[in-house]
Amino acid sequence: MTSVRRLFPTLLIAVFMLVGGLASPAGAHPMSTSAVLLDIRDDEVAGEVQLPIDRLAVAVHRELTPESVLGADRSYLHDYTAGHIAAVGDDGTPWTVTLGAPTVRTIDATAHLVYPLGIRPPDGRVTGFDLRYDVVVEELVTHRVIATVRYDFDRGILKTDDAETLGVLDWDTGSLHVPAGEGSWLRGFVTTVRLGTEHVGEGADHLLFLLMLLVPAPLAAAGGRWHAAGPSRRRAVLRVVHVVSAFAVGHSLTLALAAAGVIHVPSRPVETLIAFSIAVSAIHAIRPLVARGEVLIASGFGLVHGLAFASLIGDLGLDRGSLVTTLLGFNLGIELTQLLVVALIMPSLLALARTALYPAFRIALASVGLLFSASWMLERAALTSSDPFEGVQTWLVGHPLTVAASLAVLAVGALRLGRRMPV
Repeated sequence: MTSVRRLFPTLLIAVFMLVGGLASPAGAHPMSTSAVLLDIRDDEVAGEVQLPIDRLAVAVHRELTPESVLGADRSYLHDYTAGHIAAVGDDGTPWTVTLGAPTVRTIDATAHLVYPLGIRPPDGRVTGFDLRYDVVVEELVTHRVIATVRYDFDRGILKTDDAETLGVLDWDTGSLHVPAGEGSWLRGFVTTVRLGTEHVGEGADHLLFLLMLLVPAPLAAAGGRWHAAGPSRRRAVLRVVHVVSAFAVGHSLTLALAAAGVIHVPSRPVETLIAFSIAVSAIHAIRPLVARGEVLIASGFGLVHGLAFASLIGDLGLDRGSLVTTLLGFNLGIELTQLLVVALIMPSLLALARTALYPAFRIALASVGLLFSASWMLERAALTSSDPFEGVQTWLVGHPLTVAASLAVLAVGALRLGRRMPV
């Protein structure tokens, strides 16, 4: 009997461990959660509410399906959801909350009922407010609602990577403070500058186009061939300034027009034309197409690159109050990145252009650019399914200092060798 009593605690622990082990596979799959996504603008807060249909059915004590929530149960669910969402300004004034037409969307492998959300202050000026929300959680104690701000210009939240989680709403927490109206235009401006820098710095096609334009800049075209421009470095530097300025004017014009909604071109032909622009600039780097052609190419195809830049701004869903600031910041980021590329690459190109190695280097580099552009054109025109050079391009873009340092080493070596070689 004594031995049994001694064994009892051990047996009890074993039972608990067995039960826990059997239960663990089910516990590995967390219950679906709701989400409230907010886009904070100057005069309203937009966004959406995402409700998992299986949890919603438990809360409203109804059998719900993806078909019924948009059919027989549509009106009831709209009233139920709207009745459990409220917004109150920091001064205690209630704000107007509206829900748009619902849709069904699969999120994390679970069917969700999704409502567009609109929250408007009575005076038309968005400031901080309390979001009061207990859809589903007022009936289901275990349910969680994740509230996220996915756009707020003044606080530098412009895209998915910047999204900020406000907190979790549940049975115990039925309200969260939304810090709208905080931050400043300067913070949003700095963020858009960073966006422009990232967009060009991570875009292999934009960088390659600029590089193909810079390669012949230290040279002079005569008789359908490239020749050394002579001892005047000032003339070579002026050519670089003209190329960069022409590209800036071209892309700035279409960037502004497209962002303002004046012109719109589908992304696929734009991306294909960008690849074509690299091919033209690469051919020009091998053999001049026309005198000072790099300036004409930079300005003409700069218009096309501006349309690609505008597509990112269009995806941000800007309101009118921040559009001008965003255009200025984004464009400044683009120009700063271009100037950085010129500062890293051009001294080495100017040095190499004074050596006998430059013709072979220029043709080899332009041939690589032509190969990359052809691959991009085929992929973007949907003639091939993938780009075989994507890994190389990603590595080159991800290691700009290594590329610049390698080019500098090559230039120094060529200059030293050039003293013993006829130019």
